[in-house]
Amino acid sequence: MTDEKADRPERQRSFRIGTQTIAARPLAPALYLVATPIGNLGDITLRALETLAAADIVACEDTRVTRVLLERYAIAQRPFAYHEHNAESAGAKLLAMLAEGASVALVSDAGTPLVSDPGYRLATEAIAAGHKVMPLPGASAALAALVASGLPSDSFFFAGFLPVKDKARRDRLAEIAAIPASLILYESPHRIAATLAAASDVLGAERPAAVCRELTKLHEEAARGTLADLAADFAAREQVRGEIVLVIGPPPPKAAADAGDVDALLATLLDEMPPAKAAREAARMTGLDRKALYQRLLVMKDAEG
Repeated sequence: MTDEKADRPERQRSFRIGTQTIAARPLAPALYLVATPIGNLGDITLRALETLAAADIVACEDTRVTRVLLERYAIAQRPFAYHEHNAESAGAKLLAMLAEGASVALVSDAGTPLVSDPGYRLATEAIAAGHKVMPLPGASAALAALVASGLPSDSFFFAGFLPVKDKARRDRLAEIAAIPASLILYESPHRIAATLAAASDVLGAERPAAVCRELTKLHEEAARGTLADLAADFAAREQVRGEIVLVIGPPPPKAAADAGDVDALLATLLDEMPPAKAAREAARMTGLDRKALYQRLLVMKDAEG
């Protein structure tokens, strides 16, 4: 093992729930991706507690945040900092420990590792090196917000954080606007009003949405309504606090295009551009199949000739 690990005194590998102390069983060598609570410390799984207690090392974004969780359950671990600013050096140490047969538990500050945090890099490097990577499912802000939103959950697209600058933010919203699924976004409290305004402009004022704030915490809120209504609501608030997940409902279904209207559109486009380009543009405008539109253009062109 590494000198760092060898120098550590033997510790008690256990956790406590209430007044009961529970011994943690030994762990096989692997990288364990451990989901932790997003607010309420009671939302931790028994498997996660046992893994954190038994692991040779617990890697985390912020040792202060993780220490609160460990102390709550009397887990005698000294967390190891692994974040975006030290990922190269800290990641190399963790990979070396895995190579020597250690068990490494990775947690984020809240929720499931690898979702909008630097853990993705470590996991891919561990997989590339042939180490076992094991997920321990649990809390996820994205999924908690989705089920609290009241919006369709059968299909969803997680888009993470939007760009900070307004134009880039609107461009990104335009890219994902037509995805036939509920959109899940993370946002900071001081940008949520601007994001809602941009979403209302780009995606449509009447598109349903929910702003889920401080999930599982004391001041939990799920504000639901149209994007326009929510934009007005949050623009009027003096101060917004807490972690925010924005869920936006799928785009409304497009009305079936009238065949005569489609032919008129195709004829107009054919006057301005070649058939292949006209078919692409018509597909974008109507949502119809590009290949079918191209075949229709060829039939129209033959009829003219």
